Amino acid sequence: MGYIQKAGDLIVECLIEQGVTHVFGVPGESYLAVLDGFYRYRDTITFVINRQEGGAAFMAEAQGKLTGRPGVCFVTRGPGATNASIGVHTAFQDSSPMVLFVGDVASNTRDREPFQEVDFGHFFGPGTKGMAKRVERIDQADRIPEVIARAFATATSGRPGPVVVVLPEDMLTEMVDVRPVPKFVAQGAALMCDAVQTIENLLKNAQRPFVLVGGPGWTPDAATDLEAFALRWQLPVGNAFRFQDTFDNHHPCYAGDVGIAINPLLAQRIHQADLLLVVGPRLGEMTTNGYTLLDLPVPHQKLVHVHCASDELNRVYQTPYAFNAVMPNVAKQLAALHAPSQLPWVDWCASAHADYLANIIPQSVVIDNPAPTGKVVAMAQHVATLQRLLPANATLTNGAGNFASWMHRYFKYHGLSKGVRTQLAPTNGAMGYGVPAGISAAMTTGRTVVTFTGDGDFLMNGQELATATQYGAKTIVILLNNGMYGTIRMHQEREFPEQVMGTHLMNPDFCALAIAYGYNAIRVASDDAFEPALTAALANEKGTLIEIMLEPELISTRSSLSAITTSAKKKAA
Repeated sequence: MGYIQKAGDLIVECLIEQGVTHVFGVPGESYLAVLDGFYRYRDTITFVINRQEGGAAFMAEAQGKLTGRPGVCFVTRGPGATNASIGVHTAFQDSSPMVLFVGDVASNTRDREPFQEVDFGHFFGPGTKGMAKRVERIDQADRIPEVIARAFATATSGRPGPVVVVLPEDMLTEMVDVRPVPKFVAQGAALMCDAVQTIENLLKNAQRPFVLVGGPGWTPDAATDLEAFALRWQLPVGNAFRFQDTFDNHHPCYAGDVGIAINPLLAQRIHQADLLLVVGPRLGEMTTNGYTLLDLPVPHQKLVHVHCASDELNRVYQTPYAFNAVMPNVAKQLAALHAPSQLPWVDWCASAHADYLANIIPQSVVIDNPAPTGKVVAMAQHVATLQRLLPANATLTNGAGNFASWMHRYFKYHGLSKGVRTQLAPTNGAMGYGVPAGISAAMTTGRTVVTFTGDGDFLMNGQELATATQYGAKTIVILLNNGMYGTIRMHQEREFPEQVMGTHLMNPDFCALAIAYGYNAIRVASDDAFEPALTAALANEKGTLIEIMLEPELISTRSSLSAITTSAKKKAA
């Protein structure tokens, strides 16, 4: 071969061959030889320096969501890897392709509990109860191309997910004479002819069909085919939890999102359906409203479940109509089906869409005995302002907390059929996701990015604004500050009314903090101040944090904190 180089350089070459342009990470002495490789190829691939490994892993996971190719993260052993595990868990539950590289202890010190040693095979625990699809250690430098190619193949094949590759420190400085493996491109199955015929027959014999879509593997073409299929057959379509951009919310067949705080009328409609065509989702706890929308283990509705991984089929819900195929192939096959001239469920579809439109009309939450705080209370109207002012291809990100419910309920996400994902949100409920995910989206797409976050959520990874400033990634961060961990407080008031413990927050000056990180900052303390703040943020070349001083009683889109407490006390009495 005659091309001898350091193993650390070869790893970077392999990433470039796989089409990687950005990697996210926090430097560590355990993989200095790889960092030297990034220096050598700095004109081809960018090493994004993060402030904490959790933020780096979230950025890699978000890039995987956006592109369908594995996002890549580099961290050091021990604390670095354990910090990054939150991003690995998110990638696993969200089915996002990702590869985490971990610099490890030297081979000759292994199993002696040297400095920062962790058994990563046990820690990341591959399998259905673990955090990763595969954990692999490269002990022989000449096998680097093989292992990296397998990592990318595993991360993107079947149900996408995270792969962990462990890099012993001494291996990285070995000299090798091997070349990268060509870029891996995932292939996927299509529905068999008899499966397509079965679905067509089930549809023709249905009276109240419902389609539920989401999960991984969707492309713009697949989303376009899905919309054409739904329109031709006049089928009501719901998006799974935090996959609200799979099917365009502006489509006349859209029925709403099937997730936390589901529209009660939508939940009732799913119960009443006689046929459920589920294309893509796993049918996990959040999408099934705690496994209540469908009977266990055999739903009363006829269930067609199509998923990209065969081991997800009949894992929870049993059905004879379980089919393994990837979304682009499935959507294309469904779009080719010819609908009958008469469809008995046309009114059923129209009423589903009408219920959705009624649910997103801005409403005011009734607050009992409101304090004269002058704080913002018109959150639904402010989401409508976002809808009006943001470009159609804007990406919105969020972490976990009640603050996200305003976007989930009221914002009409444009579908992937428009060419880009417009929602990045963690289905595993990870706090601290929105800020780094937004920065990753800005770096990856160059489009407008808005991050919705709460005060508790922001403080988990808000330091990544410094990363955004360093790399010129503009995001608009809308921070709802109500001085507490709102979701936990809501549950606390429901279960133990007026016995508050562990949910109050004494916060810093968020605007001063954002300015220190290089962002602009605007504090909004009244309802009429939000639109001017958003307009200014969109026009500014730099990123902007808009802090909304939110009335603490405004705990959710449907009820106030005091109403929840009163209801709980009456129930207890």
